[in-house]
Amino acid sequence: MAGAAVQWLRDGLQVIERSADIEALAKTARPDHGVYLVPAFVGLGAPYWDPGARGAILGLTRDSGLGEVAAATLDSVCYQTRDLIEAMRGDGAEFTELRVDGGMVVNDTLMQRLADTVGAPVERPTVTETTALGAAFLAGLEAGLWPRSTRSLRPGRSTARSSHRKKHRPATVAMPDGRTPYGAYAATSHN
Repeated sequence: MAGAAVQWLRDGLQVIERSADIEALAKTARPDHGVYLVPAFVGLGAPYWDPGARGAILGLTRDSGLGEVAAATLDSVCYQTRDLIEAMRGDGAEFTELRVDGGMVVNDTLMQRLADTVGAPVERPTVTETTALGAAFLAGLEAGLWPRSTRSLRPGRSTARSSHRKKHRPATVAMPDGRTPYGAYAATSHN
């Protein structure tokens, strides 16, 4: 619901004209605003799995304004991510960094808040829409722009039937200028 919360501010409340405008609006919030948003527009997903939950805005005072609601919206993304990471850690997963993609990663304020909230570096790609980039890479492979392995990637496919097939090895993808597609935000402490 991360992107949907920002879309709600844009389309539902018409508080911002473009999704990118949330960063500037959130910066107008008082640092100690105390406003919280629960973006359970269609229930809560992982790790709570409560389809009956509904959204809420809490902590409003007469001093609260649109900036505080925008900041609470961005914070809700961070809190939901932290809840999910903590649930995965409870299952034994270990995190040293968080890699993110999608339209929201261009928001520097959000990425720093996320790093601070989860207590780990957050890495974002140079190309923010990595799903589209992956589709483009696959199209390029199919069009013959790059050499490719002929091994099938379908589960359960036996390579014994086709002994002439090469083994698929993961490749390191680099951008045309030679950089890797990720740049990091370090977690910082405000104590």
